[in-house]
Amino acid sequence: MFIGLDLGTSGVRALLVRKDGTVLHVADADLAVAHPHPGWSEQNPADWINATRKVLGDLARMAPDAMAQLRGIGLAGHMHGATLLDSDGAVLRPCILWNDTRSVDQAARLDTTDGFRALTGNIVFPGFTAPKLMWVAEHEPDIYARVAKVLLPKDYLGFWLTGKTVSDMSDSAGTAWMDVGARGWSDTLLGQSGMRRDQMPDLIEGTEIAGQLRGDLAAELGLPQGVVVVAGGGDNAAAACGVGALGEGDGFVSLGTSGVLLAARSGFSPSPDSAVHTFCHAIPGAWYQMGVILAATDSLNWLAGITGTDAATLTNALGDQISAPGTLRFLPYLSGERTPHNDSAVRGAFVGLDIAHDRTDLTRAVLEGVTFALRDSLEALKSTGARLDRVLAIGGGTGSRYWCNLLATTLNLPVDLPEQGAFGAALGAARLAICGVTGGTPADIMTKPPIAETILPRADLSAAYDDAYGAFAASYPTLKAMP
Repeated sequence: MFIGLDLGTSGVRALLVRKDGTVLHVADADLAVAHPHPGWSEQNPADWINATRKVLGDLARMAPDAMAQLRGIGLAGHMHGATLLDSDGAVLRPCILWNDTRSVDQAARLDTTDGFRALTGNIVFPGFTAPKLMWVAEHEPDIYARVAKVLLPKDYLGFWLTGKTVSDMSDSAGTAWMDVGARGWSDTLLGQSGMRRDQMPDLIEGTEIAGQLRGDLAAELGLPQGVVVVAGGGDNAAAACGVGALGEGDGFVSLGTSGVLLAARSGFSPSPDSAVHTFCHAIPGAWYQMGVILAATDSLNWLAGITGTDAATLTNALGDQISAPGTLRFLPYLSGERTPHNDSAVRGAFVGLDIAHDRTDLTRAVLEGVTFALRDSLEALKSTGARLDRVLAIGGGTGSRYWCNLLATTLNLPVDLPEQGAFGAALGAARLAICGVTGGTPADIMTKPPIAETILPRADLSAAYDDAYGAFAASYPTLKAMP
């Protein structure tokens, strides 16, 4: 038996699977995010441990016989977070998360440093880890002086599980301290941001073993001795492993808190100016590229909150089938935007709001706005040479059939809906553990899921949605110019 452990922004998920990848049980625990100041986003790493204890305990109660056969745990988690440890391994401050924008000035300085983009293959976004440490150095110098190790969120869980500080290539590629093409830490990048190599974890491939589960912890959790922890991957790379997106032409669209359009690549082909992320894959010798929007289901949840309802009620009112685009336009920049704008300061807007518009019109505009932002990412990916023949749709937003139809027509791509639920990153983490323990190859282990249905673009509406997307894209410069 194997466990895929996925540390998400809103919760921890543990998936118990057999060696053949069959899912047996799933356990979830919620997490909260703190926003102590505008633009700040933090979590307490102790909450990650408590949530992980809960999900592992839940699995042990659900399936004690299966858990007695546990051989490996694979890790996945949200990227870019700065978890700072002192020389005793104690956490120095709350983790600064991926969607925190406080380090915009530091990111801009690093991004204009000679050679930075060439080595990282990326724009240095404020959400990346390196500018966060520069912010800490400038604003919390007493804490910065005590930093012995910087760990990404899932790697802090790995440290708790094994006592070892280890990271994988895919997650570390989002720090801006890594030579992404060479798949290793860069002393040049570290030095230019005021860091040292000894403050970094050991770097291995996602299919490699990071360490063995601590004996005392195994006894405490009721798990067998000798279980190993496999390095795993950043959430999107792990999700790609979960859906079998390993090579050219493979990809997925994720409607989660953030929105992601990912294309697997067989080589390193960065294009930083596009604001597309180019990262190492969680499997050896591969990379991937993705466009990221910061508020996908977050935009829908925001609307649900201010209208006093829930997201399902909002989307259910739209039905299943799309019609011509609405006259109301929504720009989903509630927390700034990454692809293609790299703009942490821009904020969202409704354009064309009329007294006749009702809640359903607002909902349709929000879904269209998020989908048009994903079309922005598709156009940026195309500019890098990435190819997508079709996309698999994952994430909570895919529960709306209307939204899936909207995606297919706006992206002009077939959208595949998998038979099983949204186990992408957790299943990918489990698959990485299976590879690490058994020596199985990713191609054999990380197969594509059975498809329940394929949604095709609506040819009769494609021109109308192309026009509406054009109007959406033209709105950004005007919004950016507003004080």
